[in-house]
Amino acid sequence: MEQLSADLLRARLYNTGTGKSEIMAVLPERVLQFGTGVLLRALPDYFIDKANHTGIFNGSILVVKTTGDAIDSAFIKQNNLYTVAVRGYENGVEYVENRINESISRVLHASQSWPLILAAVHNKDLGIIISNTTEKGIRYQAESILANPPESFPGKLLALLFERFNAFGGTIDSGMVILPTELIPDNGSQLKAIVMQLSIENKLGDLFIGWLSYHNTFCNTLVDRMVPGKPSEIQAAELENELGYKDDLLCLAEPYCLWAIEGGKDVAAKLSFQLSDQRMVISPNIALFRELKLRLLNGTHSLSCGAAVLAGIETVSDAVADPLFAGFIKKLIIDELSPAIPFHIDQEIILKFGLQVLDRFRNTAVSHYWLKICTDYTRKLRIRVVPVLLESFKLNLPIPAAISLGFAAYIVFMNSRLDQGIYWGKTAFAEYQLEDEFSGLMHTLWQETSVDMLASSVLSNIQLWNVNLNELPCFSQTVQTYLNLIKDHGIVAAISKSLS
Repeated sequence: MEQLSADLLRARLYNTGTGKSEIMAVLPERVLQFGTGVLLRALPDYFIDKANHTGIFNGSILVVKTTGDAIDSAFIKQNNLYTVAVRGYENGVEYVENRINESISRVLHASQSWPLILAAVHNKDLGIIISNTTEKGIRYQAESILANPPESFPGKLLALLFERFNAFGGTIDSGMVILPTELIPDNGSQLKAIVMQLSIENKLGDLFIGWLSYHNTFCNTLVDRMVPGKPSEIQAAELENELGYKDDLLCLAEPYCLWAIEGGKDVAAKLSFQLSDQRMVISPNIALFRELKLRLLNGTHSLSCGAAVLAGIETVSDAVADPLFAGFIKKLIIDELSPAIPFHIDQEIILKFGLQVLDRFRNTAVSHYWLKICTDYTRKLRIRVVPVLLESFKLNLPIPAAISLGFAAYIVFMNSRLDQGIYWGKTAFAEYQLEDEFSGLMHTLWQETSVDMLASSVLSNIQLWNVNLNELPCFSQTVQTYLNLIKDHGIVAAISKSLS
C-alpha cells in the first residue's frame, strides 16, 4: 500500500483540476505552533486547513517540536501531510469524515534548529502562536532567554517575542496573538504573567516590556475534542484499508469539536480562519463554554469513572451501551449536574450540550478508558464536582442520588494496598495502580477508620475538598448508604438504588 505523500495527494485528489495542492505548497507561514500532538493536528490545524481550502486564511503552520530527541520521520516521509479520520455521532446520526490536512509547512526541532526558529519570526506574515505543551508546560522557571534554546516553553516563547521586537523595531503591528490550548483555567493570563516575570528578570528593557504587554494578545482558550493517541494496529489497518493508503500520522477524532477563544474584534480579524467553522468561537468571555465542559462532560466522567471500573466496564462507550449504566450517566447529566451549574446559563443551552455529551459518550470509534480517567481522581472531583454539589444544596434541590453514589464509588475505588511505594486497588475483575496525589491519605483513612464511618471521615477532610462536605445536610449519610451497598451487594445494586 502506498504511503501518503505530496505525490500521492496530487495524483489521487488533485488530478481533476479542482484541488488546491499546489497553492497550499506556497502559502506563507502565518502560524507558529509549539507541539506536534494529535489534539493540535485534529483541532486548530483542522480549522486552519478548512479555511485554506475555502480561500479564507491562506496561511501555513510552522511546527516546533520541543520534546524527544528527533522529529517523527513520518513528517518527512509524508511531506507533513496527515489524515484526520472523524468517526462518531452527530445529533444521533452516524458521522464519517476523512480529511487530508495540508496546513503544516515545516516541522523543526527546538534543540536542533533554534536559529532557524528565531529567524522565522522575522517573517512579517507570521502573526499567531499556538501551543499545547501539556498542563506542565505553562510553568515558571528562572532562566536566560539567550540559551540555545531556553528550556521552558515560556522561556522559548519570550526569546521568540524578543527576537521579533528587535527585528521590527517594536512596531504596533508586529505584535502577536498567542493562543495556548493547555487545559488549565485562564491559560493565556497565566502564560502572560510568567512571560512578563521572565522579561523583567532577563532585564529586557521598558520598551520591550511595554510592547510585550500592550501589542501582544495572550488569549484564554478552551479546546474540546476527544482525540485518542495513535490508533491501535487493528484500527489503523481498518482505516488505511478504507482510505487506500498508509498514513503513519493518522488522527482519529470524534465529530464534536470546540475551540473557544477569549477576545474581541481585533483578535477575530487576525484569526480569520475562524470563519471556516462555527465550532470555533471568539467571544469576550468564554466562561460559559468552560462551565459546560467542566461540569457536564468532565464532571460526569469524574463521577462515573470509579463506578465503571468497579463494574468491570472498560470504556466510556461500553458504559453507555449498558442500559443500567447509561441511565446512571443520563441522570447525572440531565437531572443532577445541569440544574446546579454555579453559573447562569439558559437551560436550553445546557440541555443541548448535555445531549451532545451523550452522543460523544456512545462513540465506539474513539476508545476512552475509564481507568485513565481515574488519574488525579480526587483533584478532578474537587474542581469539577464540589462546586456543583455546593450549589445544589444552596438551591435546596433534592439530595443528588447519582452524585452521592459517585462519591461512594470514589471511596471504594481508593481502597488500596501498599507495595514498594505503589498503591494498588482491586476489583473482582482486575488490580490497578492508583495515580492520585492523595492515594496515601486515602490508604490511611481506610486503615484507621471503620467502614461505617468512612464516608464521614473522607467527606469532612478539608485537605481533600477544601471544604467540609459533612456540613451538607444528610449528604454524608447518603454516601455511606451507597458505600455499604457497594461493599455488601456490589456496584450494580448501588446503581439500581440510585435510579429508583
